[in-house]
Amino acid sequence: MIAIVDYKMGNLASVKNAFSLLGEEIVLESDPDKLGQYDKLILPGVGAYGDAMEHLKERGMDEAVKAYSKSGNYMLGICLGMQLLFDSSEEFGFNEGLGLIPGKIISFDTSKFSHPLKVPHMGWNRMFTSDHALFKGMDKEHYLYFVHSFHAVCENKENSIGECEYGYKFSACVQKDNILGIQPHPEKSHKNGLAILKNFISL
Repeated sequence: MIAIVDYKMGNLASVKNAFSLLGEEIVLESDPDKLGQYDKLILPGVGAYGDAMEHLKERGMDEAVKAYSKSGNYMLGICLGMQLLFDSSEEFGFNEGLGLIPGKIISFDTSKFSHPLKVPHMGWNRMFTSDHALFKGMDKEHYLYFVHSFHAVCENKENSIGECEYGYKFSACVQKDNILGIQPHPEKSHKNGLAILKNFISL
């Protein structure tokens, strides 16, 4: 059984509905003491990084998620949930993250853009992926739906398993052992997003 971490910040209903379309039973879990009983975990997130970390800490979910990461069971961070997996973020000042994937979250550096682009990065864009089981049966390039103003910088290149280009290339999907994260919203990305979630179920 898969659980979505319910810490009152995230697009929980749409994520749950996407899994329902795949016939997968999924639970919204707000009790940190119960996370360990699930086979897989989803960490969603919408909003500001600092607020999200504060919500996790207030509910004891930060330590519960860290503990779950050591279980060997797969967990997937989505959008802000992916960013929370990193060491820190510079959004509205320095914010400490969960520290599960080495690296940091930074704002788009518009000075590096070859032509003017709006931030936040919003809408459909291509993601270029590696031969990871999360993308089994998919083309190496596929369109997914993005909404974000900050992006990940992996300390170790091997942790980046998918890239997107918006002004310049950045890590859009990451992995460290059993911990996975994806910047775009698979629950909003139609058949490509559902394919990724289906592959996650099969891991």
